[in-house]
Amino acid sequence: QVQLVESGGGLVQAGGSLRLSCAASGRTFSRNPMGWFRQAPGKERKFVAAINSSGASTYYTDSVKGRFTISRDNAKNTVYLQMSNLKPEDTAVYYCAVDSFLFGGVVISAAQYDFWGQGTQVAVSS
Repeated sequence: QVQLVESGGGLVQAGGSLRLSCAASGRTFSRNPMGWFRQAPGKERKFVAAINSSGASTYYTDSVKGRFTISRDNAKNTVYLQMSNLKPEDTAVYYCAVDSFLFGGVVISAAQYDFWGQGTQVAVSS
């Protein structure tokens, strides 16, 4: 049974940093694209960042470019999201996701992801 477990969320002041982790179990995802999405209260889930299977290619939504960094450790079956210079508008539940297509490139569409974590709350105070 595949499980994705996010951790690292919390409450932080504007300008602060957090590092989210997403550990996968039940299957090895070292050859699969992975991504992060977020959902603010009352809003739809939106793309944040994605990384290809090798980790060589990444892509970010414009609002987080230069502040967030996605990375992966295939040996640990884990994807990370380093978030810096956080803003109140970054407040949301953050979800990691995995695309079951092997050796794929970066994936932006939520519909293309097959496995999702349960989410971790990030709250940024002003």
